[in-house]
Amino acid sequence: MTSAARVVGSLVERGLTVAVAESLTGGLVVAELVGVAGASAAVRGGVVAYDTELKHSLLGVDAALLAERGAVDPDVAAAMAEGVRRALRAHDADADVGLATTGVAGPSPQDGKAPGTVFVAVSWGDETRVRELALTGDRAAIRSGSVSELLSMLATWLDEARE
Repeated sequence: MTSAARVVGSLVERGLTVAVAESLTGGLVVAELVGVAGASAAVRGGVVAYDTELKHSLLGVDAALLAERGAVDPDVAAAMAEGVRRALRAHDADADVGLATTGVAGPSPQDGKAPGTVFVAVSWGDETRVRELALTGDRAAIRSGSVSELLSMLATWLDEARE
């Protein structure tokens, strides 16, 4: 069973919904989730905020944080995951879980961060968890690895909550 199938199955079983905020993955996370049959019962939608200004205007990431640290930052990832839940709530598409990706797919550095530097975040309830990744490979490998790590992170958290 793929991570996406495991995540969707667990979300549906628990009656939870998910929203996704993506930067470097450009929609790959939500595409992976909706590729699972029955995903419509759990997946609310996604926002691709590739441009830094969209992270602020659409997801509510603090402009001062973005100006000070840039978009490739753990606090930005956390704010994106929390922000996508708020953004969809404002449009009557409430989500229990928010997911986010931000990082550098390469080939050039961004905000002083090397290609492969990625932050993924999961926001659920009153808690937000962030993981820093140091991925290698070309753009496709970094983007794909980001999706896999994020879905694995959520699957693990859902499993922990079950115990």
